[in-house]
Amino acid sequence: MKSNQTLKIILVIFLSFAAYYMLFLSFKLIKVELDKITHEGLISYILTYLMIGIPIFAGTFLIDKSTSIFKNLGLSSSIFTAIWTSLLFVLPMFVGGLLFFKFNPQIDIQNLIAGTIVAGFMEELYFRGFLFGQIFRKTNLGFIPSIIVGAFIFALGHLYQSQNISELLGIFMITFSGAIFFAWLFVEWNYNLWIPILTHTLMNLSWNLFQIDNSALGDITANIFRGSTILTAILFTILYKKNRNKKLIINRQTLILKKKRDSNLPVL
Repeated sequence: MKSNQTLKIILVIFLSFAAYYMLFLSFKLIKVELDKITHEGLISYILTYLMIGIPIFAGTFLIDKSTSIFKNLGLSSSIFTAIWTSLLFVLPMFVGGLLFFKFNPQIDIQNLIAGTIVAGFMEELYFRGFLFGQIFRKTNLGFIPSIIVGAFIFALGHLYQSQNISELLGIFMITFSGAIFFAWLFVEWNYNLWIPILTHTLMNLSWNLFQIDNSALGDITANIFRGSTILTAILFTILYKKNRNKKLIINRQTLILKKKRDSNLPVL
């Protein structure tokens, strides 16, 4: 791929994401105005997320006009595959929650939906499907340069949950690692965004159903089971591909720069 084409694609991606992020800073203000119209907090929450994502959708279209936005973002893949894989992956967290934690008696259904389904879907769509996915899929940049900026921003977006420096660092490391994990799943399952979406959603659901922690950090027991979920997902993915004689997409040849040119790369 010519370097000027790569630069054009990266420029579109970062300008689109910057526009999205500027709108995201006004999320609360936009939602309050929509509340006056819908009188439903959850509906306003979803609509706000969709509205501030308009630059993302526009950027996806500009990057590759020959392919549908849904396909470019990974939403045209099998949901059925995502359901059974994500349930398998997150099983350790639910088992751990049932065995070692009490159910959260203060669950609000609308807040639960917003913090699990909506957050899981929107964060994966905008961060993995667009910010990471378009760089990795549409340029010759490898996994590490493609994920680093998005993972950093994703981690920064969760620091509001911290109360002190040590907790801040812990939350940053966990969410930064989580961004890498979800991006890896996205790629290795043939760019099926539903898999990180549902895995992210179910992990959030487990965290909210049980009295674990109000932040993304959690205690040692909770993190053992969260780590078990991540390990299960990684090992199963590797074995699944090995049994079908499929190579891992992310390897030494795709970490920094992809050695082979992708014939599906768009022409801007």
